[in-house]
Amino acid sequence: MRATVFLGGGRITAALIAGLRLAKYDRPIIVHDRNPSKLRQLKKQCAVAVEPNLRRAVEQAGLLIIAVRPDSVSDLLRQIGKIRRPVSLVSLVAGIPLSKLRGRLRLPARWVRAMPSPVCRTGRGLTALTFDRAFSRTAKREVRSLFEKVGTVREIPESQFDAFTVTYSSSHGYHALAALAASAQRLGLSRKTALTAAAHALADGILSWRKGGIPLDRLLHEAATPGGIAAAVINAMDSSGYERIIQRGLRAGMARARKNAKRA
Repeated sequence: MRATVFLGGGRITAALIAGLRLAKYDRPIIVHDRNPSKLRQLKKQCAVAVEPNLRRAVEQAGLLIIAVRPDSVSDLLRQIGKIRRPVSLVSLVAGIPLSKLRGRLRLPARWVRAMPSPVCRTGRGLTALTFDRAFSRTAKREVRSLFEKVGTVREIPESQFDAFTVTYSSSHGYHALAALAASAQRLGLSRKTALTAAAHALADGILSWRKGGIPLDRLLHEAATPGGIAAAVINAMDSSGYERIIQRGLRAGMARARKNAKRA
């Protein structure tokens, strides 16, 4: 059985491997990275095989996952050179389109872009996929199966990939949690109580929406009764430009994704 090989031993690799271990993934996993300390840490924490030699790592791959920084992609693919047998290559690199990946490493390599969330370490992740034309149904199933082990999978057009990338990040939730709790502390709550209240507002409320099947606008109306305290809070946030601030942030992320594509 050929291995699932990660080229790059950073945070998303560690998160994916943790989720796969939790799901009892039975395919061999190998990690290559130029940094020996990263390999030692992954070997110790995740009980995976490590391979310092790039060529030997690639030769063992049935599924090859590219998990390096955008400015490292071109050099890595140049070092790989050419793959002489069919292999599925999964790029986790934000912003680099299939056309550029395909140009750097041609057939028989088959490319797919994937954008998994670090939350996949708990089995509750979300991954977007967009496949190159060369993918067969069998090869697609293999890739989907990998990411379905660590959460929900959604296949989307590549034209929507950057917008998904700037929207789905768990950083939005963590950032909102930190901001809401900090504001509550300034009103007099202890840090522990502020975090508990803010986490309920965000996590438990959204979980209720996901599981209850009730339209979002109805839940919002129910939770923020016109003329009530919650409605006063929301109205003040909206009048201060809450939605415009979010749009500005997402557009900044899209701009960074386009810069990544130019670097490749």
